[in-house]
Amino acid sequence: MNTNKNISCVIFDCDGVLVDSEKLCCQALSNVFNRFGLETSRSDFLAHFQGGKLADILTDAKMRLGMNVSVDTLEPLYRQELEKQFENGLNPIDGVVDVLNELDEKGIDYCVVSNSPMDKILQMLELTGLKERFTSCCFSAFDANSWKPDPDLLRYAAMNMGYAIHECIYVDDTLKGVQAGVGADIQTFYFRAEVEEVDSDNAQAVSISDIRQIVEYCL
Repeated sequence: MNTNKNISCVIFDCDGVLVDSEKLCCQALSNVFNRFGLETSRSDFLAHFQGGKLADILTDAKMRLGMNVSVDTLEPLYRQELEKQFENGLNPIDGVVDVLNELDEKGIDYCVVSNSPMDKILQMLELTGLKERFTSCCFSAFDANSWKPDPDLLRYAAMNMGYAIHECIYVDDTLKGVQAGVGADIQTFYFRAEVEEVDSDNAQAVSISDIRQIVEYCL
């Protein structure tokens, strides 16, 4: 793992790193699954949420809950419910605007990389007032045809930003994202606002509980 602090570019995941979306995503999942007679809560989904492709998230939840409803039925219901959740309560992660301001001041570039479709990334950034900060530097797995934990998505983003891997750091809040960062040999930060220690299986990542902590690693 790269430990060089001469960093030129910070690569951010979007959900749960730039925008406080994962609680809303899990609430939307709970609301949708409860339509089919289940009794789930947001915390039930938060306990198992690992990020990744939406189809995989829905499939995993179906299997865990023993529900026999097709993903094709669940997916549009989820997207509709999530849009309501976002419109009513999506905010930037606490401290992220401070981080972006300091990176701008220091002349350090940054971008966002997500497994989400580009329209969802842009919607989340717009709702939280961050869209202008990421003009022309948003990278979707759907455009790269590579989804985390595949490390190629991060290599794709670094290349398009014009930097070598060792000039970048990567911040993600899911194990799949951390696996992608470690696999790409990017210095990776595992952001868990409510968890102090990184999972032992990902000891190559640096655990942080406040997004502001990454700034000290860039200088």
